[in-house]
Amino acid sequence: MHPRRSAQEVLLCDLCETVPLQSHCELCNINLCVNCAVKHLSDSSKRHNVVPFLHRKSTPNYPKCPKHADKHCEMFCEKCDIPVCLTCVTSGKHKGHDISDVLEKLSAKTESLQKDLKELEIRIYPRYEGMASDVKTEKAELERKYGKLGTDADEQGEILHREITAIVNRRKSAIAEMKTKHLDALNKNTEEITQKMAELKQIMSDLKSILKSNDVSLTSTYKSRNSEFRTLPPKVRVTAPSFSPQKINKDQLNEMFGSLSPLSINTEHGDTMKSAEAVSSPPVKPLLDEPRVTATIDTGYSRLCSVSCLSEDQVWTRGDNKTMKLLNLQSKLLTSIQTKSGYTPTDIAVTRDGDLVYTDTANNTVNLIKNKQIQTVITLQGWRPLNVCCTAGNDLLVTMDSDDWKQSKVVRYSGSTEKQSIQCDDQGRPLYSSGGSIKYLSENRNLDICVADYGARAVVVVNQSGKLRFRYTGHLSNTEQSFDPVGITTDSQSHILTADLHNNRIHILDQDGQFLRYIHCHLDRPFGLCVDIRDNLFVAECDTAKVKKIQYL
Repeated sequence: MHPRRSAQEVLLCDLCETVPLQSHCELCNINLCVNCAVKHLSDSSKRHNVVPFLHRKSTPNYPKCPKHADKHCEMFCEKCDIPVCLTCVTSGKHKGHDISDVLEKLSAKTESLQKDLKELEIRIYPRYEGMASDVKTEKAELERKYGKLGTDADEQGEILHREITAIVNRRKSAIAEMKTKHLDALNKNTEEITQKMAELKQIMSDLKSILKSNDVSLTSTYKSRNSEFRTLPPKVRVTAPSFSPQKINKDQLNEMFGSLSPLSINTEHGDTMKSAEAVSSPPVKPLLDEPRVTATIDTGYSRLCSVSCLSEDQVWTRGDNKTMKLLNLQSKLLTSIQTKSGYTPTDIAVTRDGDLVYTDTANNTVNLIKNKQIQTVITLQGWRPLNVCCTAGNDLLVTMDSDDWKQSKVVRYSGSTEKQSIQCDDQGRPLYSSGGSIKYLSENRNLDICVADYGARAVVVVNQSGKLRFRYTGHLSNTEQSFDPVGITTDSQSHILTADLHNNRIHILDQDGQFLRYIHCHLDRPFGLCVDIRDNLFVAECDTAKVKKIQYL
């Protein structure tokens, strides 16, 4: 039971703890009896405000002092960072320390706690929820992909089984054919011998008859044929063929069956949030089974070659004349600008700042359009710029061929400064085809540089340092023409998408070059490609001069 309460729950004076309370000092936040109230008011060091207990104001719930059980902590020691009561302060332990009102400190602490709670509820926890949802989605996608891997392995096994069965059947057919020919030869030899034996039997029978008859006429007319039969007919000798099985090379068979790309588990460390605009890692977006066209833009060109996204609903385009056009999804011309040389630009790209860059083979320049003003940022000597893209670090990557069209390379620029040149592999062999063929390029999210080398009929991918990772030469079937990659782009999932010009389709690869699937959408000679920030694909159709916006994730 509380020491100041009777069995009938009578509230007692906080000072004498024996007499029922009647008053309350609002300054000291203590309850008083009549006698103690008089003594309390006699303390002139403070301006006590003693009121009847029932008329007291609602007072805050001051914490009990851990060192003085009968006191409440009405103050806060800033140095010790703890609530303290009056006795604590006057004891000398907090002498010289800054003392503040505990309610003010409580208010500041409460505000800080509220901010923490708000950040946890609005910003931090939802990100963890998003990550958990992403992992769940990724697990489901992983199950699907691994299921497909198992199916692919079964299908490859069935193909090998069919091939082996076909080989066995061909060998057995050859064995049967050889056996038939051998038996035919032996049967023919047997027939010849049997015929000779029949003739001999007839001759022997005739001789026996002549000898028994003692007929002079028959004996004198007999002509001997023994010399004819002394030479035996040729005997056919046959040798059955032997089967020489080759030792099965398990390593070669394993390689022939196909290989798996290496296990890859990448841990992306979360960014520390510094503002509400902090960027999180992209969520997993599975591929749609049926991609769909969501918009079609008529550019007005005779032929269309390049498209580059400025936003979700605005794209820059480059066609068959000197004018570059900015259009919206309704095909409305928003702005246009002509090249400085007056010739058709070779390629276009949009920088991270939203400015337009174009290459011009006519004067071997790379140009930046800022506020509708053209600035030449790069002028090449001995090389001709072809295609261009902007990187995550706001560098420019430019494919180029030498003036004699015998060499080709990719060069990275920061502003006008060359930072990197990529031309040969580790053995000194050219990475890219020469001869002035189209070489659209794109930087992947893992910083790989992906080049659609039309002349080599391959997508050539090197890492950030320029080391060759792989070449993709198409996912050929019996019904399609050769692989002719033109435009290329990448998305937030590190997919590589490339336009297959003559097969009227887009190939989707993973970042390691494994084919995933096609996008068809009734495309007509797809050429340039780009992806917006929401992973919508924009496809420039060469002959129709239209841009199709496609949702595929």
